[in-house]
Amino acid sequence: MRPIALAVSVLALSACSQGGEPAAAPPAAKPATMLAGVDLGRPVRALGTEPFWSVELTGTEMVYTSPEPPEHRAPQPQPVIQGTTATLESKTAAGLTFSITLVATECSDGMSDRTYPLTAMVRIGETGLSGCAASTSAIMTSGESGLVVDKAQPPA
Repeated sequence: MRPIALAVSVLALSACSQGGEPAAAPPAAKPATMLAGVDLGRPVRALGTEPFWSVELTGTEMVYTSPEPPEHRAPQPQPVIQGTTATLESKTAAGLTFSITLVATECSDGMSDRTYPLTAMVRIGETGLSGCAASTSAIMTSGESGLVVDKAQPPA
């Protein structure tokens, strides 16, 4: 009788595994947002001198700061990448257009011996600024001279 019970169990299991709902496909991977070796899906900082300013791309917000008020914040959209250029455009709570264009060209901030992988152009309302950009982690861990790149990544 055991062989019959075993056969019924095997048939029951095979019936359960056939014909049902197809397995759900794994979620599609988010498209890569790399520009000049910088992952734009991770925090990025653009900065400039004369006047000193910075824009943090946090992943959810674009945040402009400088020694002079006011600070400007806007929701961070996905970057639109075309060739060697990435553009992010949004609006501040005050209704100002806040855009940043990143270009895959080496950049010097003019005050240090650092070389950044991206050139940055920022526009907030009618104000336009030019500077350099890299991943926030690269800026925080790079020395005072040389290429500003994440230590875990080889230079592009």
